[in-house]
Amino acid sequence: MTTSATIILAFLALVFVISGLSKASGNPKGLSGTRDVNVKDGIARVIGVFEALLALGLILGLKWTWMAYFPLVGLWFFMAGAIFVHFKANKAKTAFPAFFLLTLISIALVLI
Repeated sequence: MTTSATIILAFLALVFVISGLSKASGNPKGLSGTRDVNVKDGIARVIGVFEALLALGLILGLKWTWMAYFPLVGLWFFMAGAIFVHFKANKAKTAFPAFFLLTLISIALVLI
């Protein structure tokens, strides 16, 4: 794995562990983004659990490259879904973080 792929995977793992755990714990700040686009708290907490688990898969992917593909694909679909939900709620301007992460995930999939 190249150095750039390692850096991107580590960054994605950090972002999604923090994001996932803040949603899964029910933290109001972690749930504020999903509340803005009318996602129920229960669904957002489940999404947070999956984000955190997929981030742990990315951490394992730092050691064993072949293990990074599944978490990256899973997170790609989560971010694509987040962009869709933002557009559906007429909050396209707030979809930028999801779009940025989707772009990084796509780059990581190409690099590894």
